[in-house]
Amino acid sequence: MLEGRNQRTSDSNDGLGTGEHDGLKMIPVWSIVLAVLVFAGWLYISYYAQPHHHGPQPMRLLMDYLTGTVLASYVLLVGYVSRDVKRRHMPALLWILIVLVMPGGIGAVVYFLLRQPVLIRCPNCKTELTAGVHFCPQCQFQVAPVCGQCFRGVQTTDVYCTQCGHNVSEDGGPARLRAYSDS
Repeated sequence: MLEGRNQRTSDSNDGLGTGEHDGLKMIPVWSIVLAVLVFAGWLYISYYAQPHHHGPQPMRLLMDYLTGTVLASYVLLVGYVSRDVKRRHMPALLWILIVLVMPGGIGAVVYFLLRQPVLIRCPNCKTELTAGVHFCPQCQFQVAPVCGQCFRGVQTTDVYCTQCGHNVSEDGGPARLRAYSDS
């Protein structure tokens, strides 16, 4: 009964749980462009808008580049948070304001401490699941590979279970979960 359900696959791909949360892919283009503009703007202000009486000093150059890098990094962080809150179904405007308004990056620290877990959708019944589950609690659809002996999670590329040593390639799990192990 469970095997029959697991053979069904969904043609719809809503983008959740498909690796879209890879680090640099989470930073929107507008944030990257704005970060470059902030960095360049800071360097312009520090070099050309303020008169240098004795020419550029090495320590001043270092501090100007460091300050520009910190400001640009903060803009990238705001861009990351703006995309990450949507993925975690949290109020976007509230968290962006918290990150922007709280001084010294404290808002970003609070966000990373309090953010909700990433939710994925069951391909069979579309129930929202936390990322660590192996079976859907509504329809028993297997969303991640498990060992056939101890029923703990394994990677799709594992040949043996890391917990009990069972040969997981003999378990006969759904073909969609064995795609990497067939060589």
